[in-house]
Amino acid sequence: MPATSSNKPYRVGRSKTGLGLFATKPIKKGTRIIRYYGPILDSRIPEQDDIENKYLFELNGRWTIDGSVRKNLARYINHSCRPNAESDVRPRERKVFIRAIKNIAPGDEINYDYGTDYFKAYLKPIGCKCESCEKKRKKLRAEARAERAKVKARAERKAENASVKSAKKKKLNGHAVGKAKGRARA
Repeated sequence: MPATSSNKPYRVGRSKTGLGLFATKPIKKGTRIIRYYGPILDSRIPEQDDIENKYLFELNGRWTIDGSVRKNLARYINHSCRPNAESDVRPRERKVFIRAIKNIAPGDEINYDYGTDYFKAYLKPIGCKCESCEKKRKKLRAEARAERAKVKARAERKAENASVKSAKKKKLNGHAVGKAKGRARA
């Protein structure tokens, strides 16, 4: 893993989803954090258009940045549905900068929304692992557990009531004794 100099406001570290980029100093809203860079690919050239990796950053319909180079530390920024940064795409200059959209405290993971195309292709099949989605899933699991507990308790009460009813019907000489329906016959 490439080392970062101490004057950088970020570091690469372990996150819930693998490696991530973390703030080492407070980063103010609107601050340019890092540049996403790598070789520029032209979609009109078949050899470059066939390249497949998850670090491709599309500038427009023609130009794409291949961010898989090891020196590109911006590739470690993970996706979040509630990000604290965003990409500032400059297709004419063929550059992408990541800038803060919220104040980021030291130790916080830097993340941005990858967009719907990337989400559908790579994240949706395995499930989004960002903090907000994890909280939603945790809440849904808790609600499902509570619902299963209610159903189980209801079934237990129903079974208990059925056993109480059957205990009330005592048998005497093979005839059921209990409430008689209708009039008694002689």
